[in-house]
Amino acid sequence: MPSSAGAALAPIAAEPGVAKPDPILSVSGLRKNFGGLLAVHVEHLEVQRGTITALIGPNGAGKTTMFNLLTGFDRADGGRWSFDGEPLEGMLAYQVPRTGLVRTFQLTKALAKMTVLDNMTLAAPGQRGERLRDCLVPPLWRQQEREIAGRADALLERFNLGHMRGDYAGTLSGGQRKLLEMARALMVGPRLLLLDEPTAGVNPALVQSILGHVRELRDAGMTVMFVEHDMDVVMGISDWVVCMAEGQVIAEGPPGSIATNDAVIDAYLGAKRTEEATG
Repeated sequence: MPSSAGAALAPIAAEPGVAKPDPILSVSGLRKNFGGLLAVHVEHLEVQRGTITALIGPNGAGKTTMFNLLTGFDRADGGRWSFDGEPLEGMLAYQVPRTGLVRTFQLTKALAKMTVLDNMTLAAPGQRGERLRDCLVPPLWRQQEREIAGRADALLERFNLGHMRGDYAGTLSGGQRKLLEMARALMVGPRLLLLDEPTAGVNPALVQSILGHVRELRDAGMTVMFVEHDMDVVMGISDWVVCMAEGQVIAEGPPGSIATNDAVIDAYLGAKRTEEATG
């Protein structure tokens, strides 16, 4: 069911690059080449605030590369992009989360030889104990450290990981690592969360748990954009869907319009599908 913010998209034309009523992320002319391969060439894309936006497309379409460019993990060859009106081009990967834009990864980045709780507390920004001058004076940071641990425990309970707080992250299942990475991202206090294939390789029970958390984040006012290949997931949870192919945005719109879009169908099945159907 669309959110109230998603309902604002109802009158918007389902076409690539269409302007949104209240975009939190805007991208223009984004380009990335790998040798002679044009991996990403996004003319214009806006993400509506307070919605769940799915980013779909066949393998090699440029979805993860675009996430990498937006969050500073790869350097773009051209283009402009801004988050909540603040330009992001030129920012390094560690600087981007400070703006409120946080991402997770297709292959989880849990620190396997640290505990689940330590993985969480490590992500909290602005820790006084990390400063060389202050770390020598425990009274300056002990109270903040307790508060951070309290926030981490609350998030672990929310994601059904509280009973594993003292376990090494390397002992978690693939699905539990996905949950840990999502919970850890929330320690930063993001306003836009980019999830790269959050349900890939996850058992069906945990998939439903992950999707429930995504809906809760949206309903609490956060914006979520996620890469996904499972069309049942996309159609069931998204307010808006963007489809990429060969580095470009070829279609966008509400889930129902994307499901019947010829350009999207051809991108997944190939142009020969039409020829065979009419042949």
